[in-house]
Amino acid sequence: MITVEYSPGGADPVHRHDAHGFIYVLEGSIVMGVKGGKEVMLTPGQSFHEGPEDVHTVGRNASQDKPAKFLVLLLKEKGKPAVIPVD
Repeated sequence: MITVEYSPGGADPVHRHDAHGFIYVLEGSIVMGVKGGKEVMLTPGQSFHEGPEDVHTVGRNASQDKPAKFLVLLLKEKGKPAVIPVD
């Protein structure tokens, strides 16, 4: 389990996890999306799931002036990296 904080306007590069990823928003609002899916905006108390084959194409703070924070629970094989960059 990891905590991720986005600064205002912050975003992740395209990546995957080779794991089931469960995202739970703690503060602020974030936009999440995987390849072939719709972007969704999440607020505190809402969650998002990524499967092991999903490519995480969108992960960003929905706000340009407030930070956002969320928890990520990754169910993966021991020793595998948490984040795998995708070109």
